[in-house]
Amino acid sequence: MGVMKGGELIAEYLVQEKIPYVFGICGHGNVGILDALYDVRDDVKLISPRHEQCAGHMADAYYRVKHSPVATLTSTGPGSANMVMSLATALSDSSAFLAITANVPTSQANRAPFQELYKQNQADFAAVMKPVVKRSFQPSRVDMLPLALRQSMDTMVTGRPGPVNLDIPYNVFQEEADVSLPPPSHIGTRHRPAASAEDVETALKMLAGAQRPVLFIGHGATLSEASAEITHLARQLSIPVISSPNGMGCIPMDDPLSLGFIGRNGAYPANQAGRHADLVITLGTRFDDRSSSTWQPGYSWNFPHSKLIHVDIDPQELGRNYAPDLGIIADVRTFTRQMLEGIDGAGIAGGQFGQWTQQVAGWQSEWEAHVRPHFSEKTMPLRPEFVVDAVQKVLPDDAILALDSGVHHNWFMQFWEAKQPASMLNSWGYSSMGFGVCGVMGAKLAAPDRPCIAVVGDGGFTMTPYVLCTAVEYNLPCIWIVWNNFAWGAIRDIQYGLFDGREIGTAFYRDGQPYNPDFAAWARACGADGMTVTSPDDLSDAIETAIANNRPCLIDVHVDANVRPPSTGTWQLPPIPYLEPAYGAPWQPGPDSNGAR
Repeated sequence: MGVMKGGELIAEYLVQEKIPYVFGICGHGNVGILDALYDVRDDVKLISPRHEQCAGHMADAYYRVKHSPVATLTSTGPGSANMVMSLATALSDSSAFLAITANVPTSQANRAPFQELYKQNQADFAAVMKPVVKRSFQPSRVDMLPLALRQSMDTMVTGRPGPVNLDIPYNVFQEEADVSLPPPSHIGTRHRPAASAEDVETALKMLAGAQRPVLFIGHGATLSEASAEITHLARQLSIPVISSPNGMGCIPMDDPLSLGFIGRNGAYPANQAGRHADLVITLGTRFDDRSSSTWQPGYSWNFPHSKLIHVDIDPQELGRNYAPDLGIIADVRTFTRQMLEGIDGAGIAGGQFGQWTQQVAGWQSEWEAHVRPHFSEKTMPLRPEFVVDAVQKVLPDDAILALDSGVHHNWFMQFWEAKQPASMLNSWGYSSMGFGVCGVMGAKLAAPDRPCIAVVGDGGFTMTPYVLCTAVEYNLPCIWIVWNNFAWGAIRDIQYGLFDGREIGTAFYRDGQPYNPDFAAWARACGADGMTVTSPDDLSDAIETAIANNRPCLIDVHVDANVRPPSTGTWQLPPIPYLEPAYGAPWQPGPDSNGAR
């Protein structure tokens, strides 16, 4: 293309790759590229939230909904350091975006200019990013940019997705070189490695010999866009499906075969099915501590009494926590299609697991009888189950729910029924406060025609309240439902469960009384709509009004902090002993140790 400034090359490359948004905050370190972004503003829109962490969460959520990456732009020093939490969140949950960070001019490296990190190496900000990205590239000349840009784009989306850092010295934005745009990346091409024919044959034989199989699906299934295939496989063979939070909706969760989440705050039928299964086929999940009852045998899973087929595109996840009987490195959708193609030849009948599904249906009926009465209880403050149920009844099936970290998340994991994939966004691996508060705006930009609602705690919202300014400024009609229980509720619950209720540092008080700001007034001060709900009779109307108004809106909902999710598994914080389930009991091996009870 001839002589170009580095900033111009980056801007043109973003246009070529059809990157629609850059979420970024200006600073002296990146002002050198802003003029180039001005020239391409019709193709690449710069969205400037009020905090860099928010830019990262927005980019993360955008990818989770769209499965196509965007970019972020931050300045030298603290601006880019503010990205660490959102990058860690994206990396933990296999979400991709390009984080462009600025650094000091190369001519000033190792001289300790303003905001240089130089203790171990000159301009060493890449060392800060190293643990929270798939790769950090640091081109120090304009002629290094074409290769770094192409490799950054490809690294993000090849194999297991993840964020990538492109750390660029200030002068590279403004210096010139005779360069050409690199060839297009692979961001529009999904690599779908298949299982070997031998492994598929073995998996089918294991399934044919099983009596109590379950599917366990996670974010890998969502990212693979395997919803139709997984639903077909489950329904064709009547196999129950357990979901991790980021896998929810890959099979509609009102389907009788969908058992929901597993673990301490999972649903009882999911934990029972996991405990008693003789074969678990896991599709794109990690068996982390919360979805495995911290690996306590018999509480959620029952390995090695149960056989395990573990399918993941990332070989590092195979055998990380449970040794698989069959480990397969493959794309989830491709593998599921291979299984569907081989079912008839493997002699697996549709009614083969009928006795097992009847047993699972019995557990579902028990659980419903136990929990359902609370969903209609009208109390002040509102019962958590009532809030979940009201949101479920009002929102359309295509709504996108962005959840923050907090006790409200435990309730939604246990009772929410996602109807579509990628419609329930969670910070699962890193559990970052602010993800749902900020991410809902990225989700709205990815899906402007769908209602986007964030359910967030009062603590998490107070950390990131500036989102209201951004939503008003860019006319993003998102809805924030603030779960207001006047506490860091999830940690307060741990104090009550493990420390005899010795509560300190977890409740919000002023002069001995519960205290929070007037969140609705806060919203109105920013130019958004604001409502406060203290009566159960007002909640549904408030949500319906917010959706109909199609404006940024905050609904402050006062929720009872003293009603806690019923644990159906367990969770340990070593060395404190773990607690027994409040509902249900772990599996104990019988004399034959064959998984039967």
